[in-house]
Amino acid sequence: MIQTDALVIGAGPVGLFQAFQLGLLGLKVEVVDVLPQAGGQCMALYPDKPIYDVPGVPRCTGRELTGLLLQQASPFLPIDAETGRRQHLHLGHLVESIEAAADGSWLVGGSGGWRCQARALVVSAGAGAFVPRGLGVAALDGAHNVSHHLPDADGPDHAAALPTTALTPHLVAPPWAGQHLVVAGGGEEALSAVLAIAHAPHPEHRPARLSLLHRRDAFQAEPQQEAAVRELIAQGRVQLVIGLPQAAQREGDRVSALELLGADGQVHTLAFDHLLVRLGLSPKLGPLTQWGLDLERKQVRVDTATFASSQAGVHAVGDINTYPGKKRLLLCGFHEATLAAHAIATALQPDAPPHLLYTTTSPVLHQRLGV
Repeated sequence: MIQTDALVIGAGPVGLFQAFQLGLLGLKVEVVDVLPQAGGQCMALYPDKPIYDVPGVPRCTGRELTGLLLQQASPFLPIDAETGRRQHLHLGHLVESIEAAADGSWLVGGSGGWRCQARALVVSAGAGAFVPRGLGVAALDGAHNVSHHLPDADGPDHAAALPTTALTPHLVAPPWAGQHLVVAGGGEEALSAVLAIAHAPHPEHRPARLSLLHRRDAFQAEPQQEAAVRELIAQGRVQLVIGLPQAAQREGDRVSALELLGADGQVHTLAFDHLLVRLGLSPKLGPLTQWGLDLERKQVRVDTATFASSQAGVHAVGDINTYPGKKRLLLCGFHEATLAAHAIATALQPDAPPHLLYTTTSPVLHQRLGV
């Protein structure tokens, strides 16, 4: 059971800035997210597309913005020197339940047995928990050799927050290294995965055989990206398989083959060692609807002075909340996180001096930031 002052549910841009603001005010903070990497929608939907409306940053990609926010939050989400992973940042856990404790804190339960007790909660879940879209084949559920994400060592936490020389000791071979890997999908998510895997910097981390499975010989991606994948297919480094998955052959906790309906109307078998499904992500409110929060059109109603929800000690910031005049913009989410952090600090530290501290002049804030 993790013990903390504040738990931020959601590691998107607003959630990461929320962690920074809470830490800056002297609170211990933990962050949890269902995705295997930080960044939320920015990393899940448009990691390499430009963003133009972040104050003071004329242009950046979702990946770059996530890296900068992680770097900013480093004093409170520090990198472990041995593992290369951030402390207090818990990825790959879906928050399933929140329960009020007798002392006024919140008991939070997540997937995989993850548990946390926090004096305050901040829901920064964007449009909801992003869950991978599947192939619609029941036999794939729970199989140990079916994945939906690339290894998080390729994410912004490593790419932007660590020097390149620091990555090598922490890189772990992906589960498909030296095997036959099938990537399923025909959009940007699938094609970008094929390119990343085919050009992995460590040859020993590449699959022995790489196949791209799609229902037809046409892709939904940027022309440059499609051209790069077509070149790999022409070189024989990637095999293009056309077919619609109908069923799967399963042996225990592993799937050994897919049964595909081909263009000829016949069912063909595609054997593999590992399957990487890249059909994009779908936001779902999921368990959040059971937490007793007042919702309006699938968003949490909040007080704009504190961004508190209908549950005492639970706040909501970013796209997940609603109030009169709400604008679903990053800038607004950062503003909401700032006011929520100050409201939480006031509630949890009633004896703290009431005056506002500034990072330009405050020795206290400099000490917390390590500058």
